[in-house]
Amino acid sequence: MDRSSHTRSRRVAPFIAVAAAATLALAGCSSDSGGKKSEEGAADASAGKANTPRMKVALVTHQGPGDTFWDIVRKGAEAAAAKDNIDLVYSADPNAGSQAALVQNAIDQKVDGIAVTLAKPDALKAVIAKANAADIPVVGLNSGLTDWKELGLLQFFGQDESVAGEAFGKKLNEVGAKNAVCVIHEQGNVGLTQRCDGVKKTFEGKTQILNVNGTDMPSVKSTVTAKLKQDSAIDYIVTLGAPFAPTAVQSVGDAGSKAKVATFDLNKELTKSIEAGDIEFAVDQQPYLQGYLAVDGMWLYKNNGNYSGGGEQPVLTGPAFVDKSNVDAVSGYAAKGTR
Repeated sequence: MDRSSHTRSRRVAPFIAVAAAATLALAGCSSDSGGKKSEEGAADASAGKANTPRMKVALVTHQGPGDTFWDIVRKGAEAAAAKDNIDLVYSADPNAGSQAALVQNAIDQKVDGIAVTLAKPDALKAVIAKANAADIPVVGLNSGLTDWKELGLLQFFGQDESVAGEAFGKKLNEVGAKNAVCVIHEQGNVGLTQRCDGVKKTFEGKTQILNVNGTDMPSVKSTVTAKLKQDSAIDYIVTLGAPFAPTAVQSVGDAGSKAKVATFDLNKELTKSIEAGDIEFAVDQQPYLQGYLAVDGMWLYKNNGNYSGGGEQPVLTGPAFVDKSNVDAVSGYAAKGTR
């Protein structure tokens, strides 16, 4: 399917497609592990693996050093790649210009598809146009929900950060918070800004913004500690990534504060902290699903002409709240590094 046919199909596809749940039912699936045959002769889908021609897909994110969130995204992408006979090439750089260079490198390698995050979409606009001109399909994930269609991407898999932020603000109201500080660990990241803006929109108390250097955790700790010492009225710290929440808990102790900590995103360490009561709650955007669907969506497009979301709507993977009432249901998956 060429790019022109993609453009036409967008105009006539207002429906929302079911995202990748039945990919193994498509023709071209085989079994490497002796999947049982049904009475009709079809292979058991749970043991299936595509025997379609080998594809090469590049996954390019804005992952910063030590940010384990992206390990979960990558695991999902690798699972889909293994199932779909895809050679997955992962690369990342938090600097937008460097990330654009990685996308250009994927174009130069003549990959069959590119999955990319759009934390800073303006910096990637030109190189994505080059991918489109080279007839390389591009899908978005995680960041860039407001920009993916304008930049000419096929599909988008992720969370509406504004909606997630608004839900978070309402949750703060429910728990009785009055004075919250929203900690942005990467200035200029549109998704993080949208989260804090969403919190501010619905939270009935006071919302403050605190920018920190997310690539330097000791600096994050000292900056949050200083803020808590300066304003003893702060009763909630809102972090925007799972690795930063435990650091915020340390800052609370260092500052002698009574503030509570809640966060966006989840990992196995955080589920333990929720169980222990150190973290009040977290918003799970299901990063494993984002990586999985982005790669699987590329395979579906290449082999069956499918557009998740009909080519017009994003496929949302969150938000969902995890707290003491339901953490047991996800902790097992988190322990495996997939939640």
